[in-house]
Amino acid sequence: MIPIPAPRSSAFDAVLCDLDGVIRFFDHTELAELEKAAGLSRGSTALVAFGPDTAQPLILGQLTRQQWEDSIAAGLAGRVRTDEARALAAAFTGSPVRADREVVDLLRRTRQHCPVLLVTNATPWLAEDLARLGLADLAAGAVNSALVGAAKPDHRIYRVAADRAGVVPERCLFVDDRPENVRAAEQLGMTGVHFRSPADLRAALSPVLGVSPSDAGPRS
Repeated sequence: MIPIPAPRSSAFDAVLCDLDGVIRFFDHTELAELEKAAGLSRGSTALVAFGPDTAQPLILGQLTRQQWEDSIAAGLAGRVRTDEARALAAAFTGSPVRADREVVDLLRRTRQHCPVLLVTNATPWLAEDLARLGLADLAAGAVNSALVGAAKPDHRIYRVAADRAGVVPERCLFVDDRPENVRAAEQLGMTGVHFRSPADLRAALSPVLGVSPSDAGPRS
């Protein structure tokens, strides 16, 4: 007699979650003040840091932290003084960070029910950054574009994540703050969640946590 599998409790068996803009957030207050003092509009440094000649090599692991900082300073050259360019680059790469407590709590609770992996377009030093935030054990692992050699929304990084979770793509919940990344996951059959606030994650995780969305908030 063929055994009858137990009914599944939700539409997914693994959670694949973005990092920046979902869990990790940067404080650019000091950077904004330096930009203002240098006569630059707010966000000018970020545009250089993630410009077409820098972003892809960075998230594919082709730049060291120092090379990235140097490239930012070089990109600002001619617009500000050399010392200002270096100060702006250092302030950007060294910006203070925080983790969203509610999102972290939700993901830690979810790990008790199914695998949770981070899927992020990040840098080769991601592990150090997570450790400093106290998040080294937040997920079962991190699928990092800088180590995988493919970046979202490239389908390859999604397939690597599903394989590492031991789940077919159709049984994965994918969470990201960028719509194009969510769409790519959905093209592979994943359930996509466009993250705009913790409420989006609460609602998506409520089936696996066995609570209504309104009851899935942080625990004291």
